Amino acid sequence: MEPGSLLQRYLRDRKNLLAFLLSSRFVRELRTPAGPVTDLSAIDLDSLSASYVLECIKSGGVIDISTATKKKRHESSYPIMIQSRLRTSYFLLSHPDLSGSPPSRAPPPPKMVERSSSDISCSSRSLGSSVDDNIATYSDDCGPQSNGTTATPSKLVKDLKVPALGLPKLYTGLTDDDLDEAAYLILLASIAFSGVEIYSSEDKKKENGIKHTVGMTSIRNELDVQSENFEGHLNFLHAIRTQMQISAISDACMRKRLMELDAKRNWGQINVPQVLLVLLHGVFRSDFPSEKAYMQWKFRQVNLLEEFCYSANLVASERQICESSLVKIRSTKEWDINMVRSERAKVLSGIGQVLSKLPAPSAYHLNIRLYEKLILGIFDVLDDSHPVMEVDDSLVLLKLTWSALGITPEVHSVIFGWVLFHQFVKTGEASFLDEAILELQEVASSKDDGGKEEQYLKSLSCSISCNGNEMKLSLVESAFFLISSWCDIKLQAYHLHFREKTSYFGKVVSLLSTVGVVTDCNTVKLTKLDGLKAIGARKLRTYVERSIEAAYKEAENNANSESKASIHPLALLANRLRLVVEKEITVFFPVLRQLCPDSGIIAAMLLHQYYGEKLKPFLKEVSKLSDDVRSVLPAAYSLDRDLTHLFTAASKESRLSPLLKEDLEHYPIVQIAKPIILDWMIDQLEQTSEWTGRAFKLEDWEPISFQQNLAASVIEVFRIIEETVDQYFDLNLPMDITHLQALLSIVYHSLDGYLSGLLNQLVEKNYLYPPVPPLTRFMETVATGKKKLPECHLDEHVSSKLNGLTISKLCIKLNTLGYIQKQIETLEDRIGKSWALIGESAKHKRVSSIQPRKRRLSMVVFVPVVTKLMSCLPTLSTTLRVSLQRLSASFVTLLA
Repeated sequence: MEPGSLLQRYLRDRKNLLAFLLSSRFVRELRTPAGPVTDLSAIDLDSLSASYVLECIKSGGVIDISTATKKKRHESSYPIMIQSRLRTSYFLLSHPDLSGSPPSRAPPPPKMVERSSSDISCSSRSLGSSVDDNIATYSDDCGPQSNGTTATPSKLVKDLKVPALGLPKLYTGLTDDDLDEAAYLILLASIAFSGVEIYSSEDKKKENGIKHTVGMTSIRNELDVQSENFEGHLNFLHAIRTQMQISAISDACMRKRLMELDAKRNWGQINVPQVLLVLLHGVFRSDFPSEKAYMQWKFRQVNLLEEFCYSANLVASERQICESSLVKIRSTKEWDINMVRSERAKVLSGIGQVLSKLPAPSAYHLNIRLYEKLILGIFDVLDDSHPVMEVDDSLVLLKLTWSALGITPEVHSVIFGWVLFHQFVKTGEASFLDEAILELQEVASSKDDGGKEEQYLKSLSCSISCNGNEMKLSLVESAFFLISSWCDIKLQAYHLHFREKTSYFGKVVSLLSTVGVVTDCNTVKLTKLDGLKAIGARKLRTYVERSIEAAYKEAENNANSESKASIHPLALLANRLRLVVEKEITVFFPVLRQLCPDSGIIAAMLLHQYYGEKLKPFLKEVSKLSDDVRSVLPAAYSLDRDLTHLFTAASKESRLSPLLKEDLEHYPIVQIAKPIILDWMIDQLEQTSEWTGRAFKLEDWEPISFQQNLAASVIEVFRIIEETVDQYFDLNLPMDITHLQALLSIVYHSLDGYLSGLLNQLVEKNYLYPPVPPLTRFMETVATGKKKLPECHLDEHVSSKLNGLTISKLCIKLNTLGYIQKQIETLEDRIGKSWALIGESAKHKRVSSIQPRKRRLSMVVFVPVVTKLMSCLPTLSTTLRVSLQRLSASFVTLLA
């Protein structure tokens, strides 16, 4: 096809269609600035707005050519569009070959769109709802738009909407506004013809004042509806009219006419065609402020009557009577000018005789839409989460329309439950869901005894598309099927949908239990959700499996996208899966175990399997305690413990075979962690010994400050030891007695090396005392003489030590040894407490009351195994005691 030929064909077809519409009987007048015209050749059809022409035809058939031209100019600033069932197409004025090369990057992946389960287009705005665009539909073997595949929702939209009921389409194209007006009119007629006054002079003044009000505010807190009170009825009607946005002038006119008609005769039981015919006979152009308002009202009534005629299987003669009568009513000249009241009555009588023969469910699709509009009218349009008045009081007055609309108690429960369910989906208000469950339970509990009520319900047919198959269902079956399908979508990813509002999960499961689950899509058979039955249990297990799979995939995608260089993706994945397990234990399993006791076991086994498949290759490459190993192994070990907890709790209530309820096969983290932790401890021993020796060599035994008269090296030594202890317990890995022995060995060798070095700087006591002078006695017979003392030569090593043993340095060393003695006690307590916490964590954080004591090894009492390991510390204490004794002796000698 040549470039631009498609656009030219579109413009040609558009021109022909406009010419057909303007020359048809739907257009009453073509107005121009020069006056009305009848010749289409004088009008440039290409310059007219098609949407404006269609609006004028619906509103009365008077078209202003100048306004149509202005709207066309405004529309020309946007691309020409074609809306089709598949997509929206638009035409480009530029040549595609001159637009440059296509983009080099790959296009984004297509979004998965959940289509409506019903192929019928419903004009009711309450039934007009859509399904989450970005959510992947997990379907079993049946359900709306079932594809049998499993995908991960990348984004959850709050407004997950529901398909339409599948009522037969409206033949006359009635809009939402038309249905609102008609529903309100039937409500007025039902109340008026039941003997309740709905119009007064005060009400008229109030209505005249309302028409000048700009905007609308919620009147929920201003109304106090009392069904037995006149003012209560007026308040109720005013609230409904405000919510349905009905014209105040039209409302006043209808009330006045209906009260006049009620005064003339006793109407008894009425129906919708009867109300329409009576009003067409009694309402005139003079009752409306403008001709446009009157024409809109009249065409609406005619379209409603025509809907009843098309909905019935009329014979040729009856259909001809209806068509000819409706043409006369539409004609302004014939109906509003030429005909007198008797002639109008004759025309309306012909239609009334035909429609009076129709069975009750002949136009049920219209009546149900009208009743649904009335129910929606009790909810505030500004705040859908609250009604504008008490629902029970409102339903008392709405019940007056039952006979006119063919509503029975069961039909009311179905429609009311359906509307409440929609309000819950739209607003997320839990109270709506609770009320919807109660209404639907009444329907589900009713017995199918084959009576008139059941036959009438089955005659209310709806059309549902399931897996491409068009099926006819009753109203109850259609509502239950669509609600079940919505619940099915939610529960197949309940970990994602109910992650934030966890309280909704139990309510949705209760809702699904009420309406049943779809087990056979060919017959749309609904089965009650009962864990005792094989079908129900299998369906619930499917929900658990697919929801766990969806939760795992989302956690995996997020972990891969958010992983940083310092945190391994497997560690992030394990932490996210722990949150899933926590929700399963605290929220989902307590609800599902009533219907499916095996749900916890299934969830634990699947998560264990999925993560194990990712963890296994990583564990094969583990050879040392690297940064990745430090992050992955603790996270995987914690996940393994949480899964074991879930599995153990669920095994107590499971109905699985005892052979299938064995413990989970734990990840081999303990076997892998033990040797690499020991290797790390050996490296730490070498490093701490080296750092301790270096600190001792650099020590000059000068006080740190006037307040701290001890060596700076001892502070550094204990800092090194405490960091090693902290690193050991921060590993968060499974440890046993061997690892604790290695830790105490590090502490012992570090302090022993430091004390040995300090001890080597001291000298023996005999080197510090002066030599004992010889004892002399006086005797006259003995010659006196001076005895020569033996010469004593000190070793150079001992001499250098003596030179360093000044009083100030001996004070520093003595204070340092006292500090070491005190810090050893603190370190022992710290190690004991940390080891006790590891023991508690291994026992799933069992609570124990630990009272601190002031004596050494206080926490070792609660960890008996540590007592044995601490037996190596007396050797260290002996070294410390010897050092203190020798240092004290040296100090006393020097002072003497």
